[in-house]
Amino acid sequence: MITSVVANRYARALMELASESGQISLVAQQLRQAADAYLSSEELRSVLGDPTLADEKRAALVVAIAQRLGLNALVQNTLGVLLVRGRMSALPDVAQRLMELADEQAGLLQASVASATPLSDSQLQSLKGELERLTGCKIALERHHEPNLLAGVVARVGDHVIDASLRGRFQELEQKLLDNPNA
Repeated sequence: MITSVVANRYARALMELASESGQISLVAQQLRQAADAYLSSEELRSVLGDPTLADEKRAALVVAIAQRLGLNALVQNTLGVLLVRGRMSALPDVAQRLMELADEQAGLLQASVASATPLSDSQLQSLKGELERLTGCKIALERHHEPNLLAGVVARVGDHVIDASLRGRFQELEQKLLDNPNA
């Protein structure tokens, strides 16, 4: 809970700054890069979270990483603020929330579709078009292959799930039979 409040606060402030400079997409992408680097190294997380290490050394490490990743000044400053305020562990959540805010401003919804067999490009475009029609927003579709679905698809858009899989139909039928054993 606390992390999400902190992440939201930082992401909103960064969104405002990025909006002023017209770099929302770039800043969101670069912050995601920094978060991925942070998450991928246990040693980096340990060093940056070590209170016994001098602040200057940790700050120099953050600057070196930012330069190596080619991060712009706004993202570098954000990393510095997170470090100084002892909030570096919130970096992945801040990056995720910033991506959500950027997508929201662009009128883009993230959706995922799981299918029993790989979908063709035309099937994917048709599904994307239908989801856009239903939501009234642009959809960024991520696909997954899940053989345990047996057949069909399961689409997730935000908190909504559209289950058009054979497994889902079997579960519905099972529930109906359990609810009405005399049928």
